[in-house]
Amino acid sequence: MTAAIGPSNLPLLSALLACAVAQFLKPFITWLKDDKFDSRRMLGSGGMPSSHSATVMALATAIGLQEGAGGSSFAISAVLACVVMYDATGIRLHAGRQAELLNQIVCELPPEHPVANIRPLRDSLGHTPLQVVAGALLGCLVAILLRSST
Repeated sequence: MTAAIGPSNLPLLSALLACAVAQFLKPFITWLKDDKFDSRRMLGSGGMPSSHSATVMALATAIGLQEGAGGSSFAISAVLACVVMYDATGIRLHAGRQAELLNQIVCELPPEHPVANIRPLRDSLGHTPLQVVAGALLGCLVAILLRSST
């Protein structure tokens, strides 16, 4: 049964595995970089590598490997990958930076201020271009390795 699932769903399996591997790597890369291990990084957005980029690039790569680059499935997945990666380095990155600034402003407010005690905003939302490229390369690698193992 596994042999039938693998080749026919190579794009889905590649995307899911690439996402899982990227999320698994995040706390270890943070540990190497900041000398601090935080297992919660496995479940959060943002950070190195981009799991969103890994997911969509694994999907596009697997579709390209399985069906060729001339089909509409590959075109759709390639456009989706571009949109997701653009969003990660653009809108989401800047939203995270704004959240960081707002959190700093709230910390500097006097305790009696009405918003001084609000819960901090999540500021790890987007990705740097390097994090997106790393995720994209990871996604391609996962799809290629899965394809070669079937």
